[in-house]
Amino acid sequence: MGARLRLLVLFATLTAIFMLFGWAIGTVWLGDWITSTVLFLLLAAGINAFSYFFSDKMVLWSYRAKMVTEAEAPQLYRIVREIAQQANIPMPRVAIVPSQTPNAFATGRNPKHAVVACTQGILNVLTEDELRGVLAHEVSHVNNRDILVMSVAATIAGAISILARMFWWNSLFGGSRNRGNNGAAALLAVVGMVLAPIAALLVQLAISRSREYKADYRGAKMIGQPLALASALQKLEVANKRRPLQFGNPSSQGLFIVNPFSASNFTRMFSTHPPIEQRIKRLQDLARGIDSY
Repeated sequence: MGARLRLLVLFATLTAIFMLFGWAIGTVWLGDWITSTVLFLLLAAGINAFSYFFSDKMVLWSYRAKMVTEAEAPQLYRIVREIAQQANIPMPRVAIVPSQTPNAFATGRNPKHAVVACTQGILNVLTEDELRGVLAHEVSHVNNRDILVMSVAATIAGAISILARMFWWNSLFGGSRNRGNNGAAALLAVVGMVLAPIAALLVQLAISRSREYKADYRGAKMIGQPLALASALQKLEVANKRRPLQFGNPSSQGLFIVNPFSASNFTRMFSTHPPIEQRIKRLQDLARGIDSY
């Protein structure tokens, strides 16, 4: 029920933002806010439906993830299978992202359609216990049904950012039917460019940050090795800052166990991940028998 409620809130937020854009464009450029608002409402509905059914495929495609067989990745398969059995969920499909940046994520509509993806780099950097901790975290996302919400959030954030950029460029080069509205057009363009991406990030932050703590906790409890996950997080944070991911969509950073993209201090304010130091501290407390979650 919690996952469904979060998904409904996410869809409602997207719809509201798109209708606001429709009203603004209709008022300033087209002179018919009703038609424009209805068209953007239909566009939001289409994106909602597409996100629900195809967001996982878009995420996998954007990161060039390749499905692998057990023969191709026996260790990875074995660990995922063991953890899935512990979590009492169907065996997820397994994919590898062709990048030396060490990271991992999960995606899919539900546990029956889940995919756990690892970069090639994470297989080279982590010990088996550390890798088990990371995969337990991702399987916890699957078990908590976070993966649909997070995949949809990534798709929606990307759509809002694209729309904001279109709004901005149209204000610069498109012009308005009513030339007296040029000042309003410029103001709306600035508002759209600044507020829409921030709104998208805030939606992701509200959804993802608490879920990361929960997945850390459940993953660590599942395998009984909170320090293994803490050690993995430390390694991954350092490695991803040193070598950020060079492809993919930054709006989907919330899917990964740590942020794989380089970011300014301002961008980190809107990170979908809690501070890595806090995540590590809570896991260390858990290992000492202190539940700070």
